[in-house]
Amino acid sequence: MKYRDNGAIGALLDEYEKSIRELKAVIKQVTTNDLTYIVDHETKDEDCKSIQTILTHIVESGYTYVIEIRKWLGEEINYKKKELLHSVPEYNIALDKMFAFNEDLFKDYPKIQLEEYTSNKKIKVRWGQRYDVDQLLEHAIMHILRHRRQIERFMVKMENSSKANTSKT
Repeated sequence: MKYRDNGAIGALLDEYEKSIRELKAVIKQVTTNDLTYIVDHETKDEDCKSIQTILTHIVESGYTYVIEIRKWLGEEINYKKKELLHSVPEYNIALDKMFAFNEDLFKDYPKIQLEEYTSNKKIKVRWGQRYDVDQLLEHAIMHILRHRRQIERFMVKMENSSKANTSKT
């Protein structure tokens, strides 16, 4: 792995990219049927019913974090709409584009202040919390890690369900 040399920004981008790489490794073997299979029938969260809905949520959220920062910096920018994709290769491309959008923030604002200690100067995101840039990007990284784990658990459930169905025949 090649590390970025631009201090804390480099560390954030390296770890963000690593979390995406780990997610891609997990979904590598996901078939089209696995992608759309509803694993969690109990949840009321539409973003957490299938691997497809989770990946769609991850991509959309990855844009949202940067859009929140750009809005805080005074830009007029719209949120990205969710887009259900139909294959792992499509999600891999979408994840790459989303990450490039994150990288572009630091190309456009190379001297952006990462930490803000005054609460009312922090970014108030649309879900109500306040973050500085560093915290929001750390949240973005953790978001991918949590959903990667959720997808891993979904894959185990699907495998166990498949085994149970096979043993009944």
